[in-house]
Amino acid sequence: MSTATASPSCVVPRLAEDSRALAAVRQLLKGCGVRSYAVQTIGLKLSGPDGRPIAYGRPDLHSPELIVHEGDGSVVATVTIGPRSGCYLVTLRNGVGLQKARKPQHVADLILTAQPGGHA
Repeated sequence: MSTATASPSCVVPRLAEDSRALAAVRQLLKGCGVRSYAVQTIGLKLSGPDGRPIAYGRPDLHSPELIVHEGDGSVVATVTIGPRSGCYLVTLRNGVGLQKARKPQHVADLILTAQPGGHA
């Protein structure tokens, strides 16, 4: 999961684009009966460099992830968007390593073939 280090005004639109891209994959998977959910992580540091508490913090915005799971909750795949390439990055449970894809349908196909009884 990459951390956004640019100014918030640049980062938020990029994260929104990434969320929309992952939503497209989620819709394709949902149509095939595959379960998934999106995760958006925001870190907030509440202490200064000297370790003392501060009244406000600067959030660290992380790229959204799409978690694809089976009915028992076991993770089948994790999908993120590459911070520089804009490609879909797919990590499959079956240990094939990181797979890259440019289109939502390609991501769905990778995930469907990784499902038990792969129905792609």
